[in-house]
Amino acid sequence: MTQCGDATDAIDTPALVIDLDAMQRNLQRMAAFASDRNLRLRPHAKMHKSAIIAKLQIEAGAVGVCVQKVEEAESLAAGGVHDIFISNEVIAPHKLARLAALAKRIRIAVAVDSELGVQRLAQALQCAGATADCFVEVDVGQGRCGVAPAAAGALALQVTAAGLHLAGLQAYHGTAQHLRTAAQSGAAIETAVALARAAQASLLAAGLVCPLVTGAGTGSFEFEAASGVFGELQCGSYLFMDRDYAENQVSPGAPRFEHALFVKSQVMSRAVSHAVIDAGHKAYAVDSGPPRVWGRELEFAGCSDEHGVLRARGDALPELGESIWLVPGHCDPTVNLHDRYVVVRGGLAHGQVEALWRVDARGAMA
Repeated sequence: MTQCGDATDAIDTPALVIDLDAMQRNLQRMAAFASDRNLRLRPHAKMHKSAIIAKLQIEAGAVGVCVQKVEEAESLAAGGVHDIFISNEVIAPHKLARLAALAKRIRIAVAVDSELGVQRLAQALQCAGATADCFVEVDVGQGRCGVAPAAAGALALQVTAAGLHLAGLQAYHGTAQHLRTAAQSGAAIETAVALARAAQASLLAAGLVCPLVTGAGTGSFEFEAASGVFGELQCGSYLFMDRDYAENQVSPGAPRFEHALFVKSQVMSRAVSHAVIDAGHKAYAVDSGPPRVWGRELEFAGCSDEHGVLRARGDALPELGESIWLVPGHCDPTVNLHDRYVVVRGGLAHGQVEALWRVDARGAMA
């Protein structure tokens, strides 16, 4: 069993490992980016699902964090996080009752995109004697949740008529996060900004002021930041920087982020043509493609539940028992497969285990 003080060679496999030095550099770079532009930073904690990490982000200047589920908010609040935005719709009455109970203890915000959602939220808060901030979600290009920009004012009027506090607009364009070139993501956000402006105008036409537009992600935040419309950034994956995000072209005005999340594995079988590691689907998500072998010219040739297959590309095949470090394709669902982080200081090759952190909101899907 891995313990604090162990050398990285002694970490049992498969394991979810944070390079703490790299993570802290990422944390400071994003915090400085937002601060230099007088923007609020509210990182998405659905990525790391950890109260410890959320509190580190807040200590570095974040105003709070985002989550997507009530249960995620409950898990982080239990760990001492006191300002949480559920940047998603909550419709089920029993979930809204839990949200309202949580709102009596910490500051809570939630997104809405329907009259029914507004009515049920208001009723739940009234029954609990609680208050919460309310953001009208606008569809700015993803085609998922959110009202059309022209309808934002009417829904915002329903929010205020129900006695809820209108905190602003939720305007997140998820599809733009994974466009590979800066020109592509810049064009997508240019459209999103125009739609957010139209939503602001809809509020103004309804006689309302829009206090804040919040949104943005790791793949596009520099464009939202430069828009003059967005006042808050919700980037999440910058902290760990998975393989998929690292394949995006970085625009000149954006900070560079390092890989800070790894899955440590070990060669458990070897043939002439390939080596097999002890980490498969249960150790990393492949929805955004396979992991990349870190620091080695090896091809990741496939995986099953418990195994990954490596083939030689530029380097020779690794030997039996040799450690192999993987950069996950998508950090969020990879994190959700693990109970804890093994936190390493001093690098992957020669560092040692500094801490073991729980993944507090693992499996928090309700």
